[in-house]
Order: sequence, then structure tokens, then C-alpha cells
Amino acid sequence: MRSRSGLLVRLRRTLIISALAAMALPAVAEPRPNILLIVADDMGFSDPGAYGGEISTPNIDTLAAAGMQFTNFHVSATCSPTRGMLMTGVTNHLVGMGNMKEIMADNQKGQPGYETWLNDSVVTLPTLLQDAGYNTYMAGKWHLGMRPESQPIARGFKHSFALMESGADNWEEKHYLPGGSATWIEDGEQVSLPDDFYSSFTYADQLISYIDQGQREGKPFFGYLAFQAVHAPHQVPEEYIAHYNDQYDAGWDAIRAQRYARQLKTGLLPDSAEQAVTDDWGTFYTTAYIDWDALSAEEKAYRSRQMAVFAGMAEAMDQSIGKVIQYLKDSGQYDNTLIVFMSDNGGESTVLRDVAPLFYRLNFNTEQDVLGAKGSFSEYGPGWAYASNTPFYSYKGSPFSGGMRVPFIISQPGHIKPGSRSNSFGYVTDITPTLLDAAGVEAPAGEYRGRKVYEIMGTSMLPLLHGESEQIHDPDHTTVYELAGGIAVWQGDFKLVTSKTGAVPARQGMQLFNTLNDPLERHNLAPQMPEKTAQLYAAYEDYVARYNVIEVPDDYQAWEQLKANGRYNFIAQYRSAMLAIALIILVILGLLVRVWVRRYQS
Repeated sequence: MRSRSGLLVRLRRTLIISALAAMALPAVAEPRPNILLIVADDMGFSDPGAYGGEISTPNIDTLAAAGMQFTNFHVSATCSPTRGMLMTGVTNHLVGMGNMKEIMADNQKGQPGYETWLNDSVVTLPTLLQDAGYNTYMAGKWHLGMRPESQPIARGFKHSFALMESGADNWEEKHYLPGGSATWIEDGEQVSLPDDFYSSFTYADQLISYIDQGQREGKPFFGYLAFQAVHAPHQVPEEYIAHYNDQYDAGWDAIRAQRYARQLKTGLLPDSAEQAVTDDWGTFYTTAYIDWDALSAEEKAYRSRQMAVFAGMAEAMDQSIGKVIQYLKDSGQYDNTLIVFMSDNGGESTVLRDVAPLFYRLNFNTEQDVLGAKGSFSEYGPGWAYASNTPFYSYKGSPFSGGMRVPFIISQPGHIKPGSRSNSFGYVTDITPTLLDAAGVEAPAGEYRGRKVYEIMGTSMLPLLHGESEQIHDPDHTTVYELAGGIAVWQGDFKLVTSKTGAVPARQGMQLFNTLNDPLERHNLAPQMPEKTAQLYAAYEDYVARYNVIEVPDDYQAWEQLKANGRYNFIAQYRSAMLAIALIILVILGLLVRVWVRRYQS
């Protein structure tokens, strides 16, 4: 009995010591999350189903249901400035993207901050993540410079398959602008496209391949999936277009009204948005408004087909997103992956065929029945862009919400409340600090590897995402934006806007809006609030001086500059051929003159 009692005492003592030892052990650190950053190109605010659209986007919608959906998130109004800020967290005027190359004003060309490539004054998000032990991959559109020092492989990506220019054909190696080139580079070397290339499908497959190859290394990954979709040319296999036969026969006014009604019904827009009426959208909201009912039956059929191609292209992109997510689930990586989905700007209203009609006639087929197919060129113009950006005013390129307020979703299982929404103001420079914060990576304080770099300017969204805050920025925080003569300044619930290009008379000059009470930017408060207007404009003037902003001339028009730059590039590309043709013509004329002289003399 005594022996058994001693054994029990010793056993009890051992269990107590073991329990105390276990309590003293440090907690096992939670693994760092994988990060998947998905960027759609030129997708309007209301195009995904989760934002009121009729387009089938189940995978984007599922991300919104699984995470936080933002309704007040802003980017630059054009693509390369957005991408420059996205990769750095620093204003586009410092990173080399002070204006987009395609619409660069003459006085900006070659100036510091306007190099049109990602310059050396900043350290990129993928570089910092790679330094911290992440595998870093990208597939898709880069548009941040062709020089070797600015290519993805030099800016932090371990592996990359990248379209270098602003866009391209989705089926083959062909550019979509006069004088342009279409170049794909993989890990620093130019490559040819596979025979079965279709941009959205190929980019998704390539990113999956990179992630899969690196999984055995046991490192977290950062994947950047940058689609060409839904940038023009709009192209997609016919089976996707067929899903939208007759969908758009009622026209853009009807589609915009339907989307707007869904946005209100689902609470996507605040109650204050209900003050808007639909009968003045055409006159109040855009200089490029086209009356659908005034079109002929043939024109309606053609334009309906254009939007069906756009919708099919968006659906194919969504399917490609779903393929990547399904791979992550099948490979056991999804539950530890933070996923961001966004667009780089609002829907595009420009009709490129008006820039250089001869170029498009020679290089593409624009017949209605083939729109979307290989060899075709389709773009949907201002009418459908107006529907894409529902309920906001204007388009890509504009500092009004139609150009800058985009779909934005963040999902991370176990960390972000499913089905949550935020109407907090957010800006593209907030993304880099958020992802670094999520990865536990410290941002450099003005210096990186012995050289000076600009500090990240954004604010981490992690407190908001984790339910610890209701706002990203303090109420007195000021965010300033400028591009191609478009100015926007946000502070709290106020936004100051002024634009040199494309505004109806009611939208010209200083425009001050309370975005909480007036999210559709309909009521200009500048006359009633001159002090607030002056305060915000002073913040813009300080921004110009601080970041060496080179303002465009007073007579600058982005559309005219696009045409002028396009003509210059077209002439530059074909100069040799044109000289050869001119020489041949001169020789022929010389021979004809010689024959005529001989006949005359005889």
C-alpha cells in the first residue's frame, strides 16, 4: 500500500511539472499568410455581381461574401499610375508615373517623376516580401517600364510572365495602339506566346504553375495576377459571349437603372444615394452621352454585341480567378491566404478607332458577327462605360468617382469577418502598408540597402479589417491626387475636384462634395463653403510643391494628346517603310516623266 501511494504521488508530481512546463512554452507563431493580389483592368464599379452588375462573376462575388467589400475605395484614374502606387505605396509623381505615357503632355516628357518607368527612388512591395522570405510571382500586365532595371525580375519577383506595355491583343502578339509593340517577358527574357494563348486563361495557369513549383520550399507566397481583362480590345471565346445574347438589347440607360436599383436594394449605396433620379443622367452626368433610342436598329444590334463581348470577357476572367482559388483549396493553401481583388480604374469611354481609323481597318476585323474572336477589335465606348461606372459620374481618366472609385475586396479566412462591408475612404497607397503589416514585414524608414528611398505614404487597413477600427484614416487626414489636369483632394467626408478635360459646364471649376451625404457628387458645395474649398486647394498646392508636380498646360486635352502621341508613334514605327514607299513612288514618277518626255520629243 505504501509503495502504491508513493507511486501515485510521484505520478501526480510528474503531471503537475509537465503541465507547468507546457504553460511556460512560448506560443507557436501563426504562419505568415500567403498573399494573392488580383487586378482587373478597366472594370467599372458596378460590373461585378457583388456591386450590382448582371455579369456572371460568382468567384468575385464569393470573395465579397467571404471577406470585406469596400464601397469607397479609390485608385488613380488610369492604369500605370495606379500600378506604380500599388507596387510601392508612394505617390505616382515620385515613382516615375506622374502621367500615363500614352497621354503624356509635351512639357512633362523626360522630367523627373515622369520617366514612364518605375524609377529607382522607391523599393517595391515584392522586393520587401522577398527579402522577408516570401516566394514572389506575377503573371499578367506590368506597364511599369521596359528597361531592365524596371522589369518585374529586377523589382522583387522571383518568377514573372509579364506583358510589358499598356495592353495588347488577347489572342496573339499584337498591340492595340498605332505604333505600339506587344512584348511578353518571362524572368527577364523575351518570350513568344503559346499557340493556345488567351490572356486570362494563360495568366491564371502561369501563376498556378509558379506557386505549385515553389510550394515544396515551405515558404509563403506573394502572387500578383494582373489581367488584361477587361481592357480593350474586348475579346473572348464565343461560348462566353453567347451567355449574353439579347441581354443588352434594351441599352445602357436600362442597364444602368437596373444596376442602380440593385445597389440600393442590397445596401451597397448609403440611403443618401436615393436622392438621385434617373431622368437627368444623360444631361447631367456626361458630355459623351448617347441617346440609345435615337440609334438605328443596326446600330443597337452592333452596340449590344459589343457589351455582350465585354461581359463574356469579364466572366472568363472571373472563371480564371476561380481556377486559381480552387487550386489553392485543393493544395491546402487557401485557408492561409489573404486575397485582394480590385480594378485599376473606372470603365473606359475612349473610342480608339477614332484615334487612327486606318490602323484599325488594316489590322483588325470589326464586323459585328466576329467581335470577340481572334483577329477582331471590339470596344464598348462611352455608353456602356457609363453603365459600367453606375452610379457615378464620368469615366477612366477623370478625377470624379466614375474614374477612380472601384470594386475592392479583401478576404482572409479566420481573420476578416465574412460578408462585412466598409464605406471608409481608402486609397491605392494604403494597399502596400496593409500587405506588409499582414506579413509582419517592416517598411523601410527612408533608406534601403544603403540608398535613400521615399517612405511609404499609405495607411495600413489591418485594424479596419480585424474589426478594431471603423475607418482607415483619421478624420483630418488629407489625400491628394493629380493626373493629366484632374485634381482630387479628400479629407474626412469632403472631396474637392477640378478637371480640365471632359466635364459638362455644371462640372467645371472648383467642385466640393460631401461624399457621405452626396456619394454621387451631384451638389457642389464650393459656393457655400469657400473656406473649406480654399483649405483643400491649398493642400493641393502644397502637394504640387512638395512632389514636383508638373502641371499640364491650360489648353491640354487628354484625348487630343492621345491622338498626337499615337500619330507620332505610328509615324516613328513605320518611318522606314514610309520612306521606302515614297522612294518607290518617286522612281515610278521619274520613269513616267522620262517616258512622257521621250514621247513628246518624238
